[in-house]
Amino acid sequence: MRRFVIGRARNLFESSRQNYQFQRPLLSSSQSPYRFLSSTPITGSPSSFSSSSTMAPPVNVNTINPKVLECEYAVHGEIVTLAQKLQQEIQAKPEAHPFEEILYCNIGNPQSLGQLPITFFREVLALCDHPSILDKSETQGLFSADSIDRAWQILDQIPGRATGAYSHSQGIKGLRDTIAAGIEARDGFPADPNDIFLTDGASPAVHMMMQLLIRSEKDGIFCPIPQYPLYSASIALHGGTLVPYYLDEATGWGLEVSELKKQLETARSKGITVRALVVINPGNPTGQVLAEENQRAIVEFCKQEGLVLLADEVYQENIYVPEKKFHSFKKVSRSMGYGEKDISVVSFQSVSKGYYGECGRRGGYMEVTGFGADVREQIYKVASVNLCSNISGQILASLVMSPPKVGDESYESYSAERDEILSSLARRAQTLEDAFNKLEGVTCNKAEGAMYLFPRVRLPEKAIKAAEAAKTAPDAFYCRRLLNATGIVFVPGSGFGQVPGTWHFRCTILPQEEKIPAIVTRLTDFHKSFMDEFRD
Repeated sequence: MRRFVIGRARNLFESSRQNYQFQRPLLSSSQSPYRFLSSTPITGSPSSFSSSSTMAPPVNVNTINPKVLECEYAVHGEIVTLAQKLQQEIQAKPEAHPFEEILYCNIGNPQSLGQLPITFFREVLALCDHPSILDKSETQGLFSADSIDRAWQILDQIPGRATGAYSHSQGIKGLRDTIAAGIEARDGFPADPNDIFLTDGASPAVHMMMQLLIRSEKDGIFCPIPQYPLYSASIALHGGTLVPYYLDEATGWGLEVSELKKQLETARSKGITVRALVVINPGNPTGQVLAEENQRAIVEFCKQEGLVLLADEVYQENIYVPEKKFHSFKKVSRSMGYGEKDISVVSFQSVSKGYYGECGRRGGYMEVTGFGADVREQIYKVASVNLCSNISGQILASLVMSPPKVGDESYESYSAERDEILSSLARRAQTLEDAFNKLEGVTCNKAEGAMYLFPRVRLPEKAIKAAEAAKTAPDAFYCRRLLNATGIVFVPGSGFGQVPGTWHFRCTILPQEEKIPAIVTRLTDFHKSFMDEFRD
């Protein structure tokens, strides 16, 4: 009976579709398309249909928004597209290439490369998404007591205990309370849950602030060079101007206020109104961690020049050198005696990085301080357009800022998992740094934090000319040759910005530790061969 009904429905659909195709009025070339707004029938001949079929498609690269064409995102660029093609070829024919697998060192996506999730976080998520098992006796033996307690606490904060429902556009109030308490514990200064906007990762929060700040191409946003391409892409999409300031590679990718002043003066001389300063700390792609004294100078500069400080702090847990500590820019500004009326600071955090690496869960937040109630209302309006961020991401953001504490049943396993991930990342960073510095013509600064190394490669003139002949940037030429020879995926430095005439590539430290020696061996052999081939 069910098959019969489905068959009848399919036949009726096909019949009505055919009738529509032959009976609907056609538009002749002499008729305005606006006639469709009238109730008057429009007649036409079959010839008008055949002539329209030869017309160019209504949407092509010449007719889409030019801002979309202008924006680029190198992390998922042509090298990665080629890598995915090679991976498909290997799957179809394993002997197709001189390597057995693609080693993705292009993006900060830890779990895709084998990092395991934190058990406590996943237990709480599972219980929140399936609350009916909370009351079952078997649950006590499968889940830790504190994960069960935390799940109950979170569900009690969610209207209807429904993780599949929309939430408040800023995020669930109880979860924002938890995050604010976590920020206060971290910084030692008060945090207001009403300043927290929960988002699907940090990226939507960045876009929201660009929407808020950029009025036209005459508005500029200070960005570090090298920078994470999210910023150049979002500035382009929202029609602003990227105002670069160059990090000093010779001093470990230092940020000099003198450079900020010089670039600010240059921008203003061109009629650009600089609205905000982006600082990525720890750095992406450069891996440096700012000293607190440097941060104080940056805060003072923003205050004096009336700039919004956009603090990308998503790698705050990823610090690998004992002499450096993470200090949030909000904490630094408050320790200098500056409050809400003195400086505007927006801090971004994400569940994708740190030791958690929950990229696919799309959780994050921004803490917005130093804006008047009228502006805050507009930020909320923009957030409301997207209804809300996903609930699993909201829950994870609260867990990241309030993990198990000493005395909780999960604390020992949680801290062991966290410490092993971070210590392994530190070892991987050191191994890769040492390997890069042994390569001819390559120098690499220390990875103090984040998940990346950004070595400089001094390419032979013959290689640069070969790249020009191939109509590609020299570092992209190098990365493409590396991929084809070894299966290793690096991102060319030209996708992040660099001092003109210098060439770099970004390499993540995320492949599993047992695969790092193979990466080093393949890279070393390739580099020697490449340099010999193009030696001047």
